Amino acid sequence: MTQASSETEIALQLQTLTALREAIARAVVGQHEVVEQLLIGLLAGGHCLLEGVPGLGKTLLVRSLGQALALEFRRIQFTPDLMPGDIIGTELLEEDHGTGKRYFRFQQGPVFTHLLLADELNRTPPKTQSALLEAMQERTVSYAGATHALPRPFFVLATQNPLEQAGTYPLPEAQLDRFLLQIRVDYPAEAEERAIVARTTGSDDAAIEAVMSGAQLLALQALTRQVHVGDELLAWIVRLVRATRPAHSPLTAVREWVRWGAGPRAGQALVLAAKARALLHGRLAATREDVHALAPAVLRHRLLLSFAAEAEHKGADDVVAALLAALPAP
Repeated sequence: MTQASSETEIALQLQTLTALREAIARAVVGQHEVVEQLLIGLLAGGHCLLEGVPGLGKTLLVRSLGQALALEFRRIQFTPDLMPGDIIGTELLEEDHGTGKRYFRFQQGPVFTHLLLADELNRTPPKTQSALLEAMQERTVSYAGATHALPRPFFVLATQNPLEQAGTYPLPEAQLDRFLLQIRVDYPAEAEERAIVARTTGSDDAAIEAVMSGAQLLALQALTRQVHVGDELLAWIVRLVRATRPAHSPLTAVREWVRWGAGPRAGQALVLAAKARALLHGRLAATREDVHALAPAVLRHRLLLSFAAEAEHKGADDVVAALLAALPAP
């Protein structure tokens, strides 16, 4: 393949990303940063955790994304009485009418899809939450001694409400670490909120057409992996992640505010997310701006804060801001 043809193919692939943004915008007003981070998660092949109060369009955003991607989309409403079998599936006892023999057949659960919306994931007990661990990491489901592969691509987009604590079960650190990004969904601006109210109370129903297939998305994921990250930038990312660990951190803020820092998976996530953001902006090399933009979303759910941080009303984003200020990019 010649360089010219390669550049032409890359340009065509990037055009599909623009079409995907425009398709989502037909149903979702504003939330540009949220949409961008969600697309970054898709390009990087990672799962995303959307956090925001009810009514901000989190479910609508994920549903619109599924329609625009021409992928199979399923939604699970997590509740306290949900069981693991309701997610991964179960075995059914059936009888062969010809021979009269009985046998077990595995009935696949809703996790066997391309795009899974885990709505209010923290509403279900840890036993049920853990049913997603293997699916999120290995893209497989093990049941009764057999391993079943999930479709490709496979994404879990989970939502949780940060305000209501009654009847919720906080996600364990092992499960939080499997999310590439934790995306904060905030209130819309006044003009955006006016447009939302006008659109949702009228008779016009925005139709979203599929603009990208699963094969095209897999090709874009492969292209994301080829985006260049310089040695100095890579070394800086590793220093940032290692500096979140209070036992070895040179920052006083980290030693005082953080109980447990981020593991190596955070460095992997930050590199992949930076590559995806660079590609989303039409570049084939990641820059320090990409790292700055995504460091909070990559690190905020991987830091376990101390009581001192809570007493001083400091959050994970404050720790990340201190890290970026104390350890400037090369």
